[in-house]
Amino acid sequence: MSRIIAIANQKGGVGKTTTAINLSSCLAEAGKKVLTIDMDPQGNMTSGLGVDKNDLENTVYELILDECSIKESMTGTAVEGMKIIPANVNLAGAEIELLGINEKEYILKNAVDYIRDDYDFILIDCPPSLNMLTINAMTTADSVLVPIQCEYYALEGLSQLIHTIDLVQQRLNPRLVIDGVVFTMYDVRTNLSNQVVENVKSNLETNIYQTLIPRNIRLAEAPSHGLPINLYDARSAGTESYRLLAKEVMERTGK
Repeated sequence: MSRIIAIANQKGGVGKTTTAINLSSCLAEAGKKVLTIDMDPQGNMTSGLGVDKNDLENTVYELILDECSIKESMTGTAVEGMKIIPANVNLAGAEIELLGINEKEYILKNAVDYIRDDYDFILIDCPPSLNMLTINAMTTADSVLVPIQCEYYALEGLSQLIHTIDLVQQRLNPRLVIDGVVFTMYDVRTNLSNQVVENVKSNLETNIYQTLIPRNIRLAEAPSHGLPINLYDARSAGTESYRLLAKEVMERTGK
């Protein structure tokens, strides 16, 4: 049985997609069978894994509208053996197309149920908003991993996200839990990064991953080459951090 993890934060620019790309790649590097699902209409996870998002016959959009099967919606990535259900700007219209459809909160879950046993991990990159696409990701997932940027407003909006996760758990997906918080863009040279970490620890009653993802120029460069960090620069500080995070995720999920 696979572990399905939604990577979510409605605040943009917190390293959400960077975490989705590099965590999934490092899990695959560790020998796990991994499927990624891009639920963000920006399609950054798709292009960051080496897929041309503008040259796709089938995407998660076609899957949600039942215009293709889940296997038809998958495509290969820059990571050997790892597949993605890609996204592009078409997905932005899905919200309106789903109006009036029964059980629309479970469309993705019903599709993923067919193939979930084929993988060790399925990672879903959520859009930076709390909409029907995010709800679909959360009804499909077993848990939510929340990236938080080490900056002054880190806690802002987090309570709303946790409230949404609680609502989904109560009404739509009783097994959903918060995996934990991952700190991104950590700068060891600043007091602010340390203060943010301590502030979140003292204010949040949730798990916090030990691994801190640093500010790293190689991490910022990798997506423009369509590569995850471990393929772009196998020895960078960013690669080391995501490998440690993958190890933590595997330990926590017993895989």
